Amino acid sequence: MAQPLIDLDDEGTPAHLWTAWGTEHRALEIESCQRLVVVAPHPDDEILGAGGLIALARGNDIPVTVVIVTDGEGAYPGSPSYTPRALASLRIEESRRAARVVGAQAPTRLAFPDGAVGSREEELTSALRGVLFRETGPDVWCATTWRNDGHPDHEAVGRATAAACKSSGATLLEFPVWMFQWAHPDDAVVPSDRARALALPAKIVRTKLAAIDEYSSQAIAASTHPADRPILPPHVLERLAGRSETFFV
Repeated sequence: MAQPLIDLDDEGTPAHLWTAWGTEHRALEIESCQRLVVVAPHPDDEILGAGGLIALARGNDIPVTVVIVTDGEGAYPGSPSYTPRALASLRIEESRRAARVVGAQAPTRLAFPDGAVGSREEELTSALRGVLFRETGPDVWCATTWRNDGHPDHEAVGRATAAACKSSGATLLEFPVWMFQWAHPDDAVVPSDRARALALPAKIVRTKLAAIDEYSSQAIAASTHPADRPILPPHVLERLAGRSETFFV
């Protein structure tokens, strides 16, 4: 079951605690990866959770396919600045620009309803099987959001991707996004024994930060109206823009 949707009035667990936790994990080595698929619930999750992995893969000439499940139209309910349709168009374009920054092709869009992925989980699993079965060759890695990340779309996408990987034989990697907000490194729900740390060279960190900057709709308030408060304020980004990325394997 998902945690309640994130309360950004609460700044959550300090970034330095997660940084220290990340140093405890075994290293994730990408040498055995021959192809990479990244499945994101919303435009920006692919960069927040795996932007460094994508950039490293491309730097090593590893083909990368990015799949974005929803267009992110539900991010600002009640906003006086965005209609859902306008927000979707903006976030689609942001995702294309961010992909270029990390060296990937434009993402594949599945256009599932933002906020309601769980109602169509079987359909999503089938669609992702199709994607993975088209990725021919050995050692296909598939990275997606953790199945207990605390957001219902993240969890539904994680479950669907895990099922698709089981069918196709792809190696599943799960990355947390909102876990860093609501959880603590010592929480029993955090599977630290499965965690692997991907070290990001300084150049890759800069690339990831540049890609995050393309998602201005999520980090910069469109107005002073409470419904326009950014989804990615500085205290959230601080936990996702460090010198490593965490994956559960």
